[in-house]
Amino acid sequence: MKITAIETLRTEEFANVLWVRVHTDGGVIGLGETFYGAGAVEAHIHDTLAGRLIGRNALHIEAIHRDMLNLPMAQSSTGVEYRAASAIDIALWDAFGKLCNQPVHQMLGGLCRPKQRVYNTCAGYAYVRSTNIKPVSNWNRKESAAAGPYEDLNGFMTRADAVAESLLESGITAMKIWPFDPAAMENDGLYITPDQLKAALEPFEKIRRAVGDKMEIMVEFHSLWNLPMAKKLAKILEQYNPTWYEDPIRMNSPQALAEYARSTSVWTCASETLGSRFPYKDMLDRDAMHVVMADLCWTGGLTEGRKIASMADTYHRPFAPHDCIGPVGFIAGIHASFSQPNTLIQESVRAFYTGWYKELVTILPVIQDGYVLPMEGPGLGTELLSAVFERPDLIVRRSEA
Repeated sequence: MKITAIETLRTEEFANVLWVRVHTDGGVIGLGETFYGAGAVEAHIHDTLAGRLIGRNALHIEAIHRDMLNLPMAQSSTGVEYRAASAIDIALWDAFGKLCNQPVHQMLGGLCRPKQRVYNTCAGYAYVRSTNIKPVSNWNRKESAAAGPYEDLNGFMTRADAVAESLLESGITAMKIWPFDPAAMENDGLYITPDQLKAALEPFEKIRRAVGDKMEIMVEFHSLWNLPMAKKLAKILEQYNPTWYEDPIRMNSPQALAEYARSTSVWTCASETLGSRFPYKDMLDRDAMHVVMADLCWTGGLTEGRKIASMADTYHRPFAPHDCIGPVGFIAGIHASFSQPNTLIQESVRAFYTGWYKELVTILPVIQDGYVLPMEGPGLGTELLSAVFERPDLIVRRSEA
């Protein structure tokens, strides 16, 4: 099954998302996706990778994966090269599953459990929908306020108790929030004022008063703090019994993250910002992370993602796929979750899977009572809607022999 063409699609409205369709001479088309910097990733795919991949056997996934990341500029990162390779890799696994008429999770080894627990990242309908994805400036809270019932970004900042109660009603017992970001952005991660601290702690107070320990709280710091302040905040937050602290500092120093991890009784979760398994090993060797998080759209696709999960397992660490991206990446993460024995929990955003994801793909995972169910169709089990191909803002580029 040879690769005959590589096609990329992006839109002006969903400007962060890039889809890749890998065409083969057997008529099978694999669908992949990556997120952020879509135009730059598109250029790398067509200007650098396409000429190297067209004509190759689409089933040689491991060899293709290595060749895409063996280029001199493709260092371990979540940069353009890794995002491009991730999208193509996901598409090749989708094609493999379609050829065999099996879901991707079966191609990866089969289900490890009949359902997978999810948590809700409290983003809103407009979050990451523009080209600017800075944690604070892209909250788009006013624009999202009337978009639907799950405007959880504005919700956790103003009525975290109500959001927690709403999630529990649907069976979801874990939520992720990031109320410290405004102070970090304003003060360059160097300090926090008493008023800022009080405001950041308010959501935790409201959640615990309203629902007690029925709701797990994951804390996202977006790598915005320096080490001393991150350690100080970790101690202050311990009274609220959070499940994990995610990316408290920049993920460029195993030693610094290990110092942070030793300073608190709360688990350290890291990090979708790491590319390939190699920096994960550096962190694991230092006991710097307790929960291993990876975004398959950034760190090398399903091929690399399963290696990261397996490596985490050798260190007796749980795996937790990241999702705050597009629908195809979300679905790829779910396939990975089901196929790995050490998956702790799957990230999800209800404002996305009940909102804009429905504008883009044919089938979405079933999420009920706090769990996601396996996708059942061949490959990833979803396709782009026909309406996507008819959009006036669609940008398509195609490379072929």
